[in-house]
Amino acid sequence: MAFDFTKLFSLEGKVALITGGSRGIGKMLLEGFLAAGCERVYVTARKREQIAETLAEFEAAYPGKVIGLPGDLSQMDEIKRLAEELAGRESRLDILVNNAGAAWGAEFDQFPEAGWDKVMDLNVKSLFFLTQKLFPLLKAAGTFDRPAKVINIASVDGLRPNPWETYSYQASKAAVVHLTKRMAARLIKDNIVVTCIAPGAYPSEMNKAAAKNPEGSAKGIPYKRIGVAEDIAGGAIYLASRAGDYVVGTTIPIDGGIVNGWIPEVFNDPSGH
Repeated sequence: MAFDFTKLFSLEGKVALITGGSRGIGKMLLEGFLAAGCERVYVTARKREQIAETLAEFEAAYPGKVIGLPGDLSQMDEIKRLAEELAGRESRLDILVNNAGAAWGAEFDQFPEAGWDKVMDLNVKSLFFLTQKLFPLLKAAGTFDRPAKVINIASVDGLRPNPWETYSYQASKAAVVHLTKRMAARLIKDNIVVTCIAPGAYPSEMNKAAAKNPEGSAKGIPYKRIGVAEDIAGGAIYLASRAGDYVVGTTIPIDGGIVNGWIPEVFNDPSGH
């Protein structure tokens, strides 16, 4: 039986929300979703000026298709407010990308409670409760033949430890990977498919090393380059489109081989110690 390949990866007519969508990986996903045909893409960020800059950047090519929703998703009242505002604008939400996140680094014996709470609240707690509050809109969008989609953004640091002392960040991203599985098992009952992407090194405010020194960052990547917009957007479009409908609860590393080809420096000691 033949099928229409042009529609397999299309997001034509879809309404999406990307948290943390004004810069970094979120902005890369925004660009990809627009190119794939999304009717409207809502983006969140704490800073209104960042949203305004992003809207201005895409307005000429995609007039009226990018809509900003400022807010701090680390706060429960802001999560509720954002969900209510979106419900006042839309009758359904086809795609939710939980991308907003934070990181914190400090030595083990000096790691502060504030660095733990800030990261866990935004990276894990807000992801769960925003999806919960948007559940009615997602349920309204999903059908058995064409489910709604929730895509959580974790990290390769949630699949294997990295050399840096970013304790709460690594723990939070591992939590996102497992939470994705649990949410997927429940939400598929309502025609909502939940999946996860674990990005590697992409240029962003969070990954300043990749942004400022891409060649240096590439040395530790089997592919020998950092990720670009097409890499991460391509994976997200696959999961968000008809092509990814049968992928449920899975985390896909999009990382140039870091997870499956990365060997810690401690194991590279030629002496074998």
